[in-house]
Amino acid sequence: MQHAHMLGVVILTKNEENNIIDCLESVSFADEIIIVDDFSSDRTLDIIRDLKNKKIHVYKRKLDNDFSSQRNFGISKAKGEWILFVDADERVSEQLGGEILSVLSNKNLDNVGFYIKRSDVIWGEKLKHGESGNIQLLRLAKKGSGSWAGKVHETWKIDGEKLSLNNELVHFPHKNERTFLKEINYYTTLRAEELYSHNIKTNAFSIIIYPVGKFIYNFIINFGFLDKMPGFVFAVNMSFHSFLVRGKLWLLWKKRIKKLFLGY
Repeated sequence: MQHAHMLGVVILTKNEENNIIDCLESVSFADEIIIVDDFSSDRTLDIIRDLKNKKIHVYKRKLDNDFSSQRNFGISKAKGEWILFVDADERVSEQLGGEILSVLSNKNLDNVGFYIKRSDVIWGEKLKHGESGNIQLLRLAKKGSGSWAGKVHETWKIDGEKLSLNNELVHFPHKNERTFLKEINYYTTLRAEELYSHNIKTNAFSIIIYPVGKFIYNFIINFGFLDKMPGFVFAVNMSFHSFLVRGKLWLLWKKRIKKLFLGY
């Protein structure tokens, strides 16, 4: 289908040799593909180079623990009127690809962005409930309508009307529990540091009660138990994520108080 508006896809990479081929194949309908690579040390860039695809443009750029800055750099390099953000561990379903081309074939698009449903597939099981059961992310928008904000858990701040697409983006996070915990440790450190830099504090009550409440909400009230063991493991890990953010934030403040009063 011929679309009236040029579409660029932006993908951030860092050691994604196991994901990149499937991800790129799922966005082959785009006019251009911008890869912003954080100096991968595996075969990611070799694999991309071997494809000899003229649509793909690779830029090496240090992430420096700032995902928004990396994404905004991707926007600056894209020539398309519309930009779609896809992570390396995500796949644009055939139905979603067709829907995107269909909406972009409208020459008189009034809105500036689209929310896209995302479903998580954990260890071969699609999670339909709990925290990941009803996720909608702003991932498709007109270039120049806004920028990304937040170093981690970043969001695209877009001015103007936004609609929702019907089809889904499929997410394949955390190949095993070890990588899940490694990523949680990394992201919670960044998040705690970001909250600390904004002068946000926490307390013992929040550190203990919030993660417990989050588990009860996601696994019981939000029917996460219907996803069986993968749903349970996911709910536990996401509550652990909340616990670590608050615990690390508390430690940062404790360290600051020690420095102020004791000089170390």
